[in-house]
Amino acid sequence: MKNYLTSESVCQGHPDKLCDYIADSILDACLAVDRYSRVACEVMATKGKIIVAGEITSNNRVYLPGIVRTALGASGYDPKDFSISIHVHTQSPDIAAGVDTAIEVRETLSAAGELGAGDQGIVYGYATNETHSGIPIPLELSHRICRSLDDHRNFGTIRGIWSDGKAQVTVEYEDGIPKRIDTIIVSVQHTEDKYLDLLKNEIINLVIRPACKELPIDADTQILINPSGKFVEGGPAADTGLTGRKIMVDTYGGLARHGGGAFSGKDPTKVDRSGAYMARFIAKHIIAADLAERCEVSISYAIGKADPVAISVDTFGTGKHHDGDLTRVVQHTFAMRPTAIIDELSLRSPIYGHTAWYGHMGNSLYPWEHIFPAYLSALKGALHHDH
Repeated sequence: MKNYLTSESVCQGHPDKLCDYIADSILDACLAVDRYSRVACEVMATKGKIIVAGEITSNNRVYLPGIVRTALGASGYDPKDFSISIHVHTQSPDIAAGVDTAIEVRETLSAAGELGAGDQGIVYGYATNETHSGIPIPLELSHRICRSLDDHRNFGTIRGIWSDGKAQVTVEYEDGIPKRIDTIIVSVQHTEDKYLDLLKNEIINLVIRPACKELPIDADTQILINPSGKFVEGGPAADTGLTGRKIMVDTYGGLARHGGGAFSGKDPTKVDRSGAYMARFIAKHIIAADLAERCEVSISYAIGKADPVAISVDTFGTGKHHDGDLTRVVQHTFAMRPTAIIDELSLRSPIYGHTAWYGHMGNSLYPWEHIFPAYLSALKGALHHDH
């Protein structure tokens, strides 16, 4: 049986990604001067204006306008073209009290030190064996195309393009296995004098073909380059950007469930970020242990409570054990309290800036993407003991 799955990615200068990158650059700067900083930073970008708002609580100050200007430059924009407005305050004392001391600690009057979840919510982690990175191949290819566009722009090997752009890839599956690329759509902002036929040729030969080596394009693959026609005006001047509007680009391309919480600009006490990373970490280990071909891990939290209120594993019928058995083993193998997640994945380090580009999942540099043999052994050992 054939079906078609589609995912998209965006380039560094896409207005929403610009906002994500600014927010995570601010987070990194705060963590660099105080690793216990609390940050919930939102950014809006529109023509000639950057607006930063939210909560920042830190023992040391950072110069936010300077961070914004540096992020603008790194995203392909001239900082001089933007005015910057800052509207931040400290974290609500009510929220801080619940996060600083988990309900489990408060109820038992034991020594403090266990963080409560920074919010209620559901997080999902997903992994598949169809790619080395463990993310679905339509998203993997979309990320590669956007990364390549940015590289060619930065290195000057494709001239006359700007940093706003996006890619979308549709893959044809047969009996759950990716067989061919059905459609590729690429849109990239360009200069007024860019010859569009040349641009199409450059993108197909320098970007698309190298990015799609594992699943090559064929005679029937439809390739659309800037299908709207000219794309001269772009970036925040053409489309207002906001943090948290590209959550499918950030995760699994819409091919797995999502709890709805955005990542960028949030410190790791916010479980809609750290919990999602742990759920991905667990799902990757289940795939790496060869216990399933696809795996989705769901974790639910209550604000101020350290222990999750619910955990489940879904292998979509591909698991070598019952999902209930996998869920039980995961509960005993992985620590999912916020403090444990932060320590396990080293989340108080300033590592977040580049997560805004090309997805938070699938990059081997990120600690939640690492595979630990001890966890593989623990999973297999516990399942063997059960049977």
